[in-house]
Amino acid sequence: MAWIAGLAVLALVLAGWRKTARAQPKSPRAPDRTPRRVPHEVVHVVTQPYHRAGLLRRLWAAVASSALTVVTGAVIATVTAFALAVIVTTLTNLLKQ
Repeated sequence: MAWIAGLAVLALVLAGWRKTARAQPKSPRAPDRTPRRVPHEVVHVVTQPYHRAGLLRRLWAAVASSALTVVTGAVIATVTAFALAVIVTTLTNLLKQ
């Protein structure tokens, strides 16, 4: 089973071998020419002060996150139980042989 994980890691390494981590800027044709720097204007704007969300919105966020947590837990529990059932069935069949 470990060799499958090793092959998967090897495939990922080989797939990304030629790709750079960051995009490289295109080099100019004339290497002695320096790139032109354009200044950016910074605008300072006064904004409204922060205000907390309303009680109903905070309550809805708590209920929704709790529901998502329960659903995620149920999915993880189902997958784990199925995997354990397959493992137990396979090992039981191996012991019967």
